[in-house]
Amino acid sequence: MNVTARPKIRLWDYVAGSARLVRMTNLIIVVLTQYLTRILLIGPREDWKSILGNVDMLVLSLSTVCIAAAGYIINDYFDVKIDIVNKPERVVVGRYLKRRWAIGAHQVLNVMGAVLGLVVSPYIFVINVFSITLLWFYSERFKRLPFIGNFIVSLLTGLTLLILTVHYPANRHLVFIYAVFSFYISLIREIVKDMEDIRGDEAHGCRTLPIIWGIRSTKNFLYVILFFFVLSLFILAHALDNGVLVVLFILLLIPISFLIYRLSRADTRRDFKQISDLCKIVMLLGLLTMIWA
Repeated sequence: MNVTARPKIRLWDYVAGSARLVRMTNLIIVVLTQYLTRILLIGPREDWKSILGNVDMLVLSLSTVCIAAAGYIINDYFDVKIDIVNKPERVVVGRYLKRRWAIGAHQVLNVMGAVLGLVVSPYIFVINVFSITLLWFYSERFKRLPFIGNFIVSLLTGLTLLILTVHYPANRHLVFIYAVFSFYISLIREIVKDMEDIRGDEAHGCRTLPIIWGIRSTKNFLYVILFFFVLSLFILAHALDNGVLVVLFILLLIPISFLIYRLSRADTRRDFKQISDLCKIVMLLGLLTMIWA
């Protein structure tokens, strides 16, 4: 009897799989965003060298990275069956990493994130524990419900900036504007990703907005969010009496308008994937405006 041998998994497969599991690129972006916020918005900018060497800032950023990585792991842990349908080439848990190792890595990273936060401040510790708890319930339950899962991820995205103001309170109103920006663009992208992944989500009993409302109604809901997104940015910039920010946000209307145009014409999984990538570009352009804010 012929038995097909299971292909041998190389060390590089484990390394690449683990990096993909924790979304290494996203973690690097989180670190860069926090440091850019600390230097460009909180400042003072001329002390950028001392900020880069500040131990508290390093530990705070590491705590955020640990919790984010743990969140990605537990999300994939619960979503293996869905990801096999939506993104089979990106499945890591069960292929390169055993499920018990994944849950163990999740727990270790969460403990590290909480402890590192406590080293900086008891307030940071409380926020980190709140984030850890929210990420667990998101992955285990809320992700499969309409809107609430999208809202949680977006809230935590904005919190990666707001948490800096707990320990570094200078210019917190300016940081708040960019946290709101991060929240909205993340919310838009999360809903778009649900539209992209509708086939696998529906097959496994999820109740995301595109499944219960349909694509057309979900698009209309996104137009409303985009309207409040733009309106909020200008209201907050005007409240700070910051003319430079108003001009920067006017310039951001160009890529945002293109995003709306692409969304209006989107119909296929590929279209929604491209819009999701476009959201990342808008996020990057928004963060670059910190240079002049």
